[in-house]
Order: sequence, then C-alpha cells, then structure tokens
Amino acid sequence: MISFVRVDDRMIHGQTVTRWSLEYPCDGIIAVNDAAATNPVLKAAYKGAAPEKKIFVWTMEHFLAKAQKVLDSDSKYFLITKNPIDMKKILVDNKFVPSDVKRVIIGPCNDRPGAVKLGNNQSITQEEAQALEDITKAGYTVEFALIKEKSIGEWPKFRDQFDLK
Repeated sequence: MISFVRVDDRMIHGQTVTRWSLEYPCDGIIAVNDAAATNPVLKAAYKGAAPEKKIFVWTMEHFLAKAQKVLDSDSKYFLITKNPIDMKKILVDNKFVPSDVKRVIIGPCNDRPGAVKLGNNQSITQEEAQALEDITKAGYTVEFALIKEKSIGEWPKFRDQFDLK
C-alpha cells in the first residue's frame, strides 16, 4: 500500500526518511526515476540514505509493472518522483490510485532557468505547473511543503502564475 506521495528533486534524503516518516509511517520508499534507476552509483546512494527502510529505485516502466503488487502489499510505502511530470504520468496518465492517499506533497524543486519561484527551494516550470494542474483535476490535493509544519500552501494559491489549460 502507499502511505505517502511526494515530489522531491532530491528523492530520498534525511528529511524524507526521518521527518515525513514520523507523520506517515512507512516500511519502505519507492523512488521512480529512470536516470537514477539505471545509474548504479546513484541507485546505491539512494539506497544508502535510509538503511533501516526497504528502498526501491525503479524506472517508470518497472514501477508500472509492479504497481498492483505495491497496492496489494501489507507494507506501507512512500511513492516519490523527482518531478511533477513523472508523478502526473503515474497518477493521471496511468490512473494509478495510491491506496487512500489523495494528497501529493511537493518538496524541494530547485531554482532553474525558466522556473517560477513559489517559495524557498520550491520553483516549478510551466510544464511542471501543467502537470500539477492535471493532478489536481484528477482529484488530488497538491500541497507545497518541505516539511509538514512549513507548508506554503496548496496549488490553487499558485496556479494563477501560470498559463494553464
């Protein structure tokens, strides 16, 4: 089962493992990112970030193949992607319904050329904004929070800064 859904450009790190797992208990973390899953050095680094948890770093294709098995599991997993576009592919395009979770937490999204800064270490591009809009239209609440008590708000607060369909 999925107990928590997050977009975080660092994917697996101390904040995710220690702070968020206090709010949403988990047995393991599933990070979905093609580049990390196919790079042995990156994959090992992510797995080493949480030695007390089951860590899976999967390609999108592998995750989609295992999606039902994840949902049927008695173990509680965090589902994390590096960007909103990949999360949209999972939740909207592939209609993956993560157990009873209807909230997507947006964590760190680094400042980049062409990105709009929404808060400290939370910047998104037009394409990512459209992905968040599509996730919202699919029935999810999108919240920007590096940590739970430092939420800067939900998607409707920011959506007018973008040209959306």
